[in-house]
Amino acid sequence: MHNKTPLIGLFLFLASSISLLAQSNERVFVSANYENNVLCINVSDGLIALTPFTQYSMEVTFRANADEQLFPSHAIAPKNLPVEATYTETEQTIKLSTGKLSALINKAPFSISYYYIEKRILDEEAGYFADSVKQGFRFKLMPDELMMGGGERALGMNRRGNKLQLYNRASYGYQTHAELMYYSMPLLISSNKYMLGFDNGASGWLDIGKTESDVLQFDAVGGRMSYFIVAADSWPDLNYNFTQLTGHQPMLPRWALGNISSRMGYHSQQEVETVIDLYQKDDIPLDGIVLDLYWFGPDVTGHMGNLEWHRDSFPEPEKMLENNKSKGINTVLITEPFILKNSGKYKECAEQQLLGTDSLGNPYIFDFFFGTTALLDIFKPETQHWFWGIYKKHTLSGVDGWWGDLGEPEVHPDDLMHVNGRADEVHNLYGHEWAKTIYKGYQQDFPDNRPVILMRAGFIGSQRYGLVPWSGDVSRSWGGLQSQVEIALQMGMQGLAYMHSDLGGFAGDYKDSELYTRWLQYGVFQPIYRTHAQEDVPPEPVFWDDTTKAGVRDFIRLRYQLTPYLYTLMYENTVKGWPLMRPLFYIEDNPELYNETKTYLWGDNFLVSPVVEKGLKSQSVYLPKGHNWFNFFTDEKFEGGQTVNVATDISTLPVFIKAGSFIPMVPVYNNMTEYTSEHLILHYYHDPSIKTSTGQMYEDDGKTKDSYALNKYEVLNFEASHQGSLQLTIKPEGYYYEGKPDGRHIELIIHNYSHKPRNITVNGNKIKITKSSNKLSTRKGGAYYNLQTKQLHINSEMSKEVLKVLID
Repeated sequence: MHNKTPLIGLFLFLASSISLLAQSNERVFVSANYENNVLCINVSDGLIALTPFTQYSMEVTFRANADEQLFPSHAIAPKNLPVEATYTETEQTIKLSTGKLSALINKAPFSISYYYIEKRILDEEAGYFADSVKQGFRFKLMPDELMMGGGERALGMNRRGNKLQLYNRASYGYQTHAELMYYSMPLLISSNKYMLGFDNGASGWLDIGKTESDVLQFDAVGGRMSYFIVAADSWPDLNYNFTQLTGHQPMLPRWALGNISSRMGYHSQQEVETVIDLYQKDDIPLDGIVLDLYWFGPDVTGHMGNLEWHRDSFPEPEKMLENNKSKGINTVLITEPFILKNSGKYKECAEQQLLGTDSLGNPYIFDFFFGTTALLDIFKPETQHWFWGIYKKHTLSGVDGWWGDLGEPEVHPDDLMHVNGRADEVHNLYGHEWAKTIYKGYQQDFPDNRPVILMRAGFIGSQRYGLVPWSGDVSRSWGGLQSQVEIALQMGMQGLAYMHSDLGGFAGDYKDSELYTRWLQYGVFQPIYRTHAQEDVPPEPVFWDDTTKAGVRDFIRLRYQLTPYLYTLMYENTVKGWPLMRPLFYIEDNPELYNETKTYLWGDNFLVSPVVEKGLKSQSVYLPKGHNWFNFFTDEKFEGGQTVNVATDISTLPVFIKAGSFIPMVPVYNNMTEYTSEHLILHYYHDPSIKTSTGQMYEDDGKTKDSYALNKYEVLNFEASHQGSLQLTIKPEGYYYEGKPDGRHIELIIHNYSHKPRNITVNGNKIKITKSSNKLSTRKGGAYYNLQTKQLHINSEMSKEVLKVLID
């Protein structure tokens, strides 16, 4: 314990004479106490606590007095405990340091500054402040500092100069500009590689230099008065450090990466079965189908809250679910937190006191688009238990995933009372608590299952509860498509790596085959592949003309061929926190790229530039420096550090592979029940300038929760060495899992190999180089070189041992 400034009497006098909501412009240091890895600082207007959670993160809380109860933390994962830090106090300063991140407190005048490896990254301006209507924190902004974050917005990557409302709200039919959307977050990402988050789910604002150009101000109507800082050396490390603090996204089942069909909505059991049959008839891979409102009622309005099958339209739902599953199709049902007053569940919910209330404790009743309604008090343990009972019942009957819609909540009157405060004080936490309810229910009753939880609203850290967000009711227009990369990149950096869009666009009746094709092409390289729309224009390719259908089919098949690569990205996100879609500055840390929203990285190896303008014949694409790049469709090689012009006919889009990359693929298949990597097509993009290169591929059974932690997985490590000869090595490591191949047929395709090799050996055995690719396809082992494409194909069988290929 340290207490070197015995001014307790002064502190008590000042604290008693200042209103709890009065701002202290002259904050006075009183005393400091470092105990149990937490630094507590008594100041004239309250108590400041600094808690280091990792080497790279620290939380700061403010209370007006030591007896005041803080709202519970929602952003920080419960597993985090304070870690030991170095505490140093002098007559003028206090320093708390983790070895990487440090807080420096100046006693007079009182101030707090933050350093990362001795580099100053952030200063409080006034720190905590309060007035009669709001509380918050003020910080200084550095002159050239860019700020990203703030949750889901369409504003451009740099949010500095904006004042952002913090209130999750629907943004129907948005296009290229949307200041307030479904998933706002009190979280900012600085170009100086730190993140600043406010662990407060109340309605509020982030003023990022709008009112005062050099001041960042967060304020809210209530809630937890705290913030946290996370810092790192690199952008990928910042994601890792952030998710270490707020929680890692659990792996989804493999089928969730497949093609999922959805619309608003399927009206009957017969319609569901017909759509699935059409996909199979048209030979388009499919893994899931989502049922919207009509599963519990015949109309859009008047039935929300029934949460039971509408047997007139779905006479045998259990049989339907079983039939779907027999075809390899997983079924997802929509739910909402609104219980209409005339629904089948209202009386039960009212009697059990599960609903938000008015000031007298009666159910709060209000009108909105879907009818006269009440709202579940999702913060109440009894409500969580009841709601999970609904999910459990239907999961036991065969439902495979859940869609939580309108969870902002879409309508949330401020005078509605929850068990933990009025609506505005907890508004932005609603979706977070809802996702937690479902996730915890799965942990309890289906502990081996990986849940699929689609929701469009949440909070900082919601990823740890498996929340899969989508970008809401986007306009079915070119403008709607143009905002999607920005939204996904921003949310991925903020921990929500599975942000995706309704493929084809949701709102409106604009039918354009070119727009539809371009959106579904982009979907191959976004985290979740799910078509969805209103009924005016069909979202499913099976209802489009043959030309459109054929073009889309090819790209959906490509998505399935890339399953080993996509699944490895999912694994990386779970263990490292890395987003699947990444900004270009992740590979070239160049401030000029901070505002780039047209081109992005898909994992570490792909560069994708979707076509988002009608009639475009070519597109300019910047290729990051430090690497050479290959056109994915033509194999044409380009040097990095330049902008290239790429032809964009309707059958292709600009996609590049970084030189030295390993891209694992498999042959086309119909759905994830058929998936196997027994036949592995491994592409290596050879470049003489690269002397060594590595890659990996993660595999497990695709369904068991925490497979990697249970030692039920395998990692294939890939290595390339070019020292005169080219040597490629495949080394499997790991354990047994259900469906693990006893061996693999490896089809190795080496791109950009300039000449026919003289000799090829596989594990020391020389193999024959055939003159025809046809002969190669019928052999278990052998090689073929194509001079025109400069591709070298090598076939080999691989058991559990290391596979080494040497090419002279």
